[in-house]
Amino acid sequence: MVPKLLKSFCSDRAGGTAIEYGLLLALISIGLLAGLEAFSNGLSDTLTTISNSMDSAGKK
Repeated sequence: MVPKLLKSFCSDRAGGTAIEYGLLLALISIGLLAGLEAFSNGLSDTLTTISNSMDSAGKK
């Protein structure tokens, strides 16, 4: 009974596919987070520049 179960477990390839998809999802998530962080820094700088320009234009 146990050798048959062990043999069927070792020949099953479905788990490997799930692990591959999990690794791909993790890599894509890391890439998205890094890209969003870079984008948010640039956006913050742009909005600060606009805010400062509006403040100085309102004081004139």
